[in-house]
Parts: sequence; C-alpha cells; structure tokens
Amino acid sequence: MTARIPLLSLTSAAAIGLSLATLGGTAQAATEWNMPTPYGDTTFHTVNIREFADDVREATDGELDITVHSNGSLIGHAEIKNSVRRGIVPIGELIMSRLANENPIFEVDSVPYLASSYEDAEALWEASREVIAEELAEQRLRLLFAVPWPPQGIYTQQALEAPDDLENLSMRAYNTASERFAQLVGAVPTQVEVPDIPTAFSTGRVGAMITSPATGADTKAWDYLSHFNHAQLWLPKNMVIVSEKAFSRLDEASQQAVLEAAEAAETRGWEMSRQETADALAVLEENGIAVSEPAPELATLLEEVGATMTEEWAGRAGDQGAAILEAYEATRD
Repeated sequence: MTARIPLLSLTSAAAIGLSLATLGGTAQAATEWNMPTPYGDTTFHTVNIREFADDVREATDGELDITVHSNGSLIGHAEIKNSVRRGIVPIGELIMSRLANENPIFEVDSVPYLASSYEDAEALWEASREVIAEELAEQRLRLLFAVPWPPQGIYTQQALEAPDDLENLSMRAYNTASERFAQLVGAVPTQVEVPDIPTAFSTGRVGAMITSPATGADTKAWDYLSHFNHAQLWLPKNMVIVSEKAFSRLDEASQQAVLEAAEAAETRGWEMSRQETADALAVLEENGIAVSEPAPELATLLEEVGATMTEEWAGRAGDQGAAILEAYEATRD
C-alpha cells in the first residue's frame, strides 16, 4: 500500500520551494542603473559613456546594467547633479562648470587661457582632480571620470574681426564663466541649452555663442550661422558622478569593474576629444562655415579678458584655488 503524504506537508514543501526559488531569483537579479546625460547620441561624450556602460555590463556578466538616457530625455542638465545626490538616479553626467555657484573650483577648467591646449588641460586636471573629488565626496558623490570638450571658440553670424564686433551681441552662455566672458567683451549673456541652440539663433534670441567645434557640428551650425573663430579659450570638462550610496551597495567585484571602466573611459574620452577637434573643424568647413583664428586686436582683448578672469577666479576660489594653481604651475616649471 502506498503511504499517504499529509496534505499539509505537500503544501509546506511547495511553499518552501517557491520561497527558495524567489530568493535565488533575487540573488541573481541584475542591478539596473538609469543614467541621464545632457547631450545627443552622436556627441562623442555620449558615445564614450555608452562604451563605459557596455564595459561595465561585460565585466560584471550583466550583473550591473547601466541604461544611458541621452539628450536630457530623462532628467534635464540643470537637475542631473542634484538628482544623483538625492538618489533619484544613481549615476549621471554633467558639465563640471555648472557647479561653479556651489564652489569656484568647479569652473577651473573654464578660465580663459589658463589652459587652452590639451597638454595644459591634462596638467590642470591632474592638479585639480583630488580637490574636486574631495568636494564631491562631502556630498556623498563619487567622481568617476572627466573628459574635455574640444577648445571653445566663438560662433557668429558675421565675421568676427575686431573687438567692437562683439559689443551688444546676445551671446549664448552655458555657465558662469561664459556669462562673465560675455560681459567683459561687451556682449549680452543669454542662457541656452544645447538642444535649443538652432531655435535661439533662428529666432534672433542669440547672435553669438561660445562652444566647441563638436557642438557646432552636432547641431549643424551651418543651418543658422556662418562663422567660427577658433579662439581656443578653454577646454571645459564633462564629469560622470555616482551616488556613494548606490556605489557602496555593489559587491566588491562590481565596484572594481566600475572603477576600471571609468579609468578606461577617461583615457579613451581624451583621445576622442582630440580627434573630435580635427574632425569637427573639417565638418564645419565642408559645410560652408568660415573658420578663422583671432586677429591681433581681438587676440589682445581675449588675453586681457583671460587675465582678468584668472585673477577673479583665484580670489573666489581661496585656499583650494591657490592649491590648484600651485600644483598646476609646478607641472609647467
């Protein structure tokens, strides 16, 4: 005779089996991070960040899956940093100088002619990285990596030849440094985000802007203006930050994978930026943009503005700024 198994035992066994399966599924479930970025899919920063996400996914065998939301589609540029800090998203990208109102050290890479070549920009980054990382850490944010834009120049609808050509022009600004620059050259600073640039020019809201050859190429500047002065004013950086709380929840292997992918992304991103400068300048010229260098009188004005802004920045940045400048100068001796 076959023994009868109590119904209670069967039910209990099924429940236990279901619980174990659920626990097993939870343990194996991938951690999913949503990552907002401000720029479009063809921008080299976004391309680099997608490669970073792919590297993390591969290194963790899919255990950490980062979904990149480009072009401000998830969170607007102005809100990305606070969204990461508040835990709304675990990770995000923003232009570093956007935080200048919090602390002037964040705009050290946007002081005209303090570092206007890639070599100087790298030296300045090494001199400022630790100070900036420590400032972010106080807000429970971890700096992962930073990548520069190509050197900033001046786009206009007419040829820019003399200092007077900038007077009273509405000039697109994207941070406090570009606002101050506009003021010092006699222009009128106007805040405009990258996706809105074509409309701002076509409607007459702005008549000039400071940005990189890359942004001009990405936004098809030839559709709404005709001249680019390759002044090489500064090389602002985008940085990727992660919530320390979210990072600490990862296992050690995943943390290491993120850090290694970040290091690779920074190295790759700087090389991409260099190449982007040459490629974007060629694209601008191919599409009819007149590319020029500053004429002597204009160059003198820009250098004077740079000297003024360097002095002003040092005054605002205090001891932290002094430490950065001292470390930077030491690399150039």
